[in-house]
Amino acid sequence: MRRKRITVVAKSAILWVVILSGACKVAKPNTAELTLKDAFKDKFYIGTALNTQQITGQDTAAIRVVKEHFNSIVAENIMKSALLQPREGDFRFDLADRFVAFGEQNKMNIHGHTLIWHSQAPRWFFTDNQGNNVSPEVLTQRMKNHIYTVVGRYKGRVHTWDVVNEAIMDNGTWRRSKFYEILGEDFMKLAFQFAHEADPNAKLYYNDYSMENPKRRDGIVAMVKKLQQQGVRIDGIGMQTHIGLTEPQIEETEKSILAFSALGVDIAITEMDLNVLPSAWRNVGADVAASFEYQQKLNPYTNGLPDSVTAAFNERYINYFKLFIKYQDKIDRVTVWGVNDEQSWLNGWPVRGRTNYPLLFDRKNQPKPVVKSIIQVAR
Repeated sequence: MRRKRITVVAKSAILWVVILSGACKVAKPNTAELTLKDAFKDKFYIGTALNTQQITGQDTAAIRVVKEHFNSIVAENIMKSALLQPREGDFRFDLADRFVAFGEQNKMNIHGHTLIWHSQAPRWFFTDNQGNNVSPEVLTQRMKNHIYTVVGRYKGRVHTWDVVNEAIMDNGTWRRSKFYEILGEDFMKLAFQFAHEADPNAKLYYNDYSMENPKRRDGIVAMVKKLQQQGVRIDGIGMQTHIGLTEPQIEETEKSILAFSALGVDIAITEMDLNVLPSAWRNVGADVAASFEYQQKLNPYTNGLPDSVTAAFNERYINYFKLFIKYQDKIDRVTVWGVNDEQSWLNGWPVRGRTNYPLLFDRKNQPKPVVKSIIQVAR
């Protein structure tokens, strides 16, 4: 009797092992780690900005991150007019060519930044041999030559362009740049017109910072409506998303997404980073001309972030990506402004010599824990 009972128990145990092993085989999960581009592939492009060391292939560790996690790229600096054409007619395309070739080799969405921007335009653009402002006709021709040459060179290869960058102020009025001083509002219309003529199939964007500011939002909406009434093609608005731990209010970002998409254009989340360092000033937005003296109290995290700041950092990024997913039908691209923390412009702006932690990958090109959380949110 006892032997029979043991046999029955043994058979039962074997049966359960077979059943459980079969169940495990059926339910075996995919152990491969999802990447950012995999998680968002059905929602929008996920992009990053490349610096010169990455474009030239010197920063191999960062390049591995780019290839693994991103399917859209933008050049941080080397496609701005001062670098592409430092002197009239002297175009320098070597780095831009390598940037575009990298995107093509890796089957990425390629974004051009930026054709017209007051801040990094060469001085000759606006002056004659005596240093006086050129006539509207001369500036118009110089804009046309630059845009035709640059966009024409990459026709069919660069998919989207920031045609004009940062032309509206926080109060909703036009920035009094040299473009505006010489041509008035028409410089915006001309820039989009020339870009469209140079490549009719490229998508054309207006890009700006502090887009959560209600007055700037209203000013941009009014500007785009006027362009549309004039028959000018504008395909999208790039919302630079330079944020802090508490400002701006995410509800204002949502209002801007809705206001801009109501114009019938696409939305791109551009230049995203999260400044974790304390601020002793207000209302500088992302104005690259702003500069402040170094103070130790403004650089408190030289040895890493405290747990409380890391928690706030994670929550902030997750909430913003939840917002982007909510409006994935209106957003075609989300781009972080750099591959890793060491690369970020926020280490030197608006105070030089600080240690900031604004991006998704650390200084060793390792994904921060928030990356996995963002992927989980996307899935």
